[in-house]
Amino acid sequence: AALGCALWVLGEALGEECPAPCSCTSLGEPRGTRVDCGSRGLRSLPALPRLARSLHLHNNSLASVPAGALDGLGRLRELELQDNPWHCDCRILYLRLWLQDFSAPALARLRCASPAHLRMKPLGQLTGNELGACTTLLPTKCLQFFWRDLVLIAGAIITLVLVALAVKFSKKLVCQLTLAGRRLRRISKSH
Repeated sequence: AALGCALWVLGEALGEECPAPCSCTSLGEPRGTRVDCGSRGLRSLPALPRLARSLHLHNNSLASVPAGALDGLGRLRELELQDNPWHCDCRILYLRLWLQDFSAPALARLRCASPAHLRMKPLGQLTGNELGACTTLLPTKCLQFFWRDLVLIAGAIITLVLVALAVKFSKKLVCQLTLAGRRLRRISKSH
């Protein structure tokens, strides 16, 4: 019972369950979690805790990372991905682009295992021609962001136009009120 209670408290402290067969260690509430999935024979990426600060996925059987799988890891500061058989085709593009933003040294350490003509080539040195015909480069989520951004930009433009019109009409109104006030003063002085 004490062990079960301790595991429950640890799970609450981490904010999420540790994915099997990985091991997780809390680094303290503000710092996040160390997630060690290294040398576990993983063929696919498990559901990762969003509070992960340190993520070890080295020495597994990962060939690619699903698009968007790493996007929610806002606290991540350390990532180990080497010694996986990365298959360098269109499916590796997400990982390559994500690593360009996250860590150039981590990207430089990764090498393609397949296809044969790219074996041992650094992932960061791949060209579009080497990846083949990637017809669906943008996942649906990116297209949704495009439309959302387009609507936001249109809303901002409409707001700016309305503010400009309001300023123009308010200046006109102030001028009219000023003239009307002068006329009233002249009329009251003449009577």
